[in-house]
Amino acid sequence: MDKNRFNLMVVLGATAGGKTTLAVKAARKFNGEIISADSRQVYRGMDLGTGKDLVEYGRVPHHLIDIADPGTEYNVFQFQHDCFAAIEGIRGRGCLPILCGGTGLYLDAVLRGYRLVEVSENSALREELRALEDEEIRSRLLTLKPEQHNRTDLDQRERIIRALEIAIGEHEAEQDLPPVPQLRPLVFGLHWPRNVLRKRIAQRLQQRFDQGMIEEVQQLHESGVPWESLEFYGLEYRLIAQYLQGKLNRNDMVQKLRSAIGQFAKRQETFFRRMEKKGVDIHWLDGQGEPFTELCETVKIFCR
Repeated sequence: MDKNRFNLMVVLGATAGGKTTLAVKAARKFNGEIISADSRQVYRGMDLGTGKDLVEYGRVPHHLIDIADPGTEYNVFQFQHDCFAAIEGIRGRGCLPILCGGTGLYLDAVLRGYRLVEVSENSALREELRALEDEEIRSRLLTLKPEQHNRTDLDQRERIIRALEIAIGEHEAEQDLPPVPQLRPLVFGLHWPRNVLRKRIAQRLQQRFDQGMIEEVQQLHESGVPWESLEFYGLEYRLIAQYLQGKLNRNDMVQKLRSAIGQFAKRQETFFRRMEKKGVDIHWLDGQGEPFTELCETVKIFCR
């Protein structure tokens, strides 16, 4: 087997699809270490709400989990920087980096090598923009960055301003950007029929409730994380926070959460299809079949 044919394995897919299980099996088979590509698993104490499944890793080394404090902001720039550093470290140990997760923007930033820079707040620009309507600011942003990576940046005024600030900073620093590591990724995606995935989402959600997910959110708030910050993290944290504040009854919270996670899974799948259209080659595995066996056969064929 020619291990030089690829230097990064990726396991992606919608939430509740079994990505961690598959990645752990692959790590044990191919002497790998796992890098989490999940925008919320970076936060300490946010375990059940983000589905960390830490027990599954066993002795398999894993990275980019529990590296930020809850209530702080961790973004795609930081992730790309930390992920590239983790990849180099794993390679240096003679192991295979396995990137595993479902945050499409994070995955795409690594696989397509987004050219990102850290941009500080530009007070002069913000003063200039104060007099402009949202649509004018949005137009300036799309002129600089027609394929805006994160479409939510176009919805709220503060997000539009920050996105424009970053786009201008990136444009000015383009010549000084560090080189992107040369990646030869082998990308696998776990696919499930929609109705089966919905059942898996419901079962996993109930398991997390049974394990104390509501209590986890309450403890985060009691430790000093404001309700507003918890709601910012979306899905489980937003709706459970609303329940704990008396804004929703328990039944409504559960039903809304089940529906919201299902909609989130659809958005993930849409993002992965968009990645394929932009050149990311994804080998889809049948979640209902023997995905690990299929993965191993694909590796064998790929490395001939």
